[in-house]
Amino acid sequence: MCGIAGFFGQGTQEDLKQMTNSIAHRGPDGEGAYQDNDFPVFLGHRRLSIVDLEHGQQPMPNTDRSIWVTFNGEIYNHRELRHDLETKGYKFNTPNSDTEVLVHGWKEWGEELPLKLNGMFAFCIWDKNRGTLFLARDRFGEKPLFWGQQKTSLYLDPN
Repeated sequence: MCGIAGFFGQGTQEDLKQMTNSIAHRGPDGEGAYQDNDFPVFLGHRRLSIVDLEHGQQPMPNTDRSIWVTFNGEIYNHRELRHDLETKGYKFNTPNSDTEVLVHGWKEWGEELPLKLNGMFAFCIWDKNRGTLFLARDRFGEKPLFWGQQKTSLYLDPN
């Protein structure tokens, strides 16, 4: 199981590192972090490689780096969604990543994206152009997604 963590608001890169270190047991195959230079957005990820072992590093951006995702789970219908998005002109940087379907799917379908997904998932998408942070999880809650708010900050709880 991968692990996601992050926050919007006050904090530092070191705070994010502590959050992702606390879930190291969930993702022994890699880790990643993203900090937006213009907004107080920090996204972290611990990876357990299952799909697209070489190209699924996260947090993952779309082509122009305006949309970022940190994701835990597996999208079973990612090949069909990818094909649909490619016919609409989206260009993919990875050969088979279900994660990349999320960033392009967000741009195409917005908040309707989770309705298109067949799988088990929890994710956080940061859309820099819209100034939107979007959280979603699968309908059965198979993948954990805990969040909390403290004053003016929103946290993805890694536990």
